[in-house]
Amino acid sequence: MAQRHFEGKAHAESYQRYRVSPPQELIDEVLNFLRKRIQEPLDLAVDVGCGSGQGTELLAPHFMTVVGTDISSAQLEIASAKDHAANLCYRQSPAEELPFEDDMADLVISMTAAHWFDHPLFLREADRILRPGGCLALLSYTMDFELEYGESTSKLNQICQEFYAALHPFRKAYIGSSSLQVYKKIYDLVSYDDKEWHECLKVRMMMPLSRFIGLVESFSTYQGFLEKDPVEAKRLSQTITDRLLEAMGASSTDTELTVVVKYFYLLASKPQKS
Repeated sequence: MAQRHFEGKAHAESYQRYRVSPPQELIDEVLNFLRKRIQEPLDLAVDVGCGSGQGTELLAPHFMTVVGTDISSAQLEIASAKDHAANLCYRQSPAEELPFEDDMADLVISMTAAHWFDHPLFLREADRILRPGGCLALLSYTMDFELEYGESTSKLNQICQEFYAALHPFRKAYIGSSSLQVYKKIYDLVSYDDKEWHECLKVRMMMPLSRFIGLVESFSTYQGFLEKDPVEAKRLSQTITDRLLEAMGASSTDTELTVVVKYFYLLASKPQKS
């Protein structure tokens, strides 16, 4: 059974404000895989579980039409309100019932969302709407982000590990203890012979400490803690922030540091008709 999260307005706004977009090098990997199997021009890309559209927007320059789908009206409201390319639109639908005819899509992609889907039903639906030679791409990252800040790096990551450990009891049972393992299981479920698994693409990005904290607060684990005990959840976040600032020797959460995000992804191509 698929899981529904990130649907409240406040959480959707947090998601839009703090979540990171997939790096261009990862989008390029997807496009290179696709272009080896389908001739350009590329027609339709469908971003399933698109949230507030950070990743969807990156596809617009490469396809005639890009459609982002999500179950959450709050997420889609935020996505649609932003300035976006004329060839991009959004539709509300579950991942297991996509509003497209058979053999239409060149690309079905999901960026940091597929772990919440009903995997067999989603894969069946993706297969239905993909044209022969079309590609499925599922991207995500591990939640144990690392920080880099000069000589303080080791201490910062020790504090972060304590933060992640405190949130772990609030991880949804549906996705188990490791998102990486969830995606490996999805990879095993993909029936196509032409498929690839990649992991540990490290991407470094600069951001203020405040954004890093906001990013962690947008996780379903923190949101679960916040729902159960908002006072303690906010106290934990503030304590971690204060400890990170002290370790950095900084006084403002506007201070920038490097956040290391570790991506993994699977790519697969629907067989051509014989």
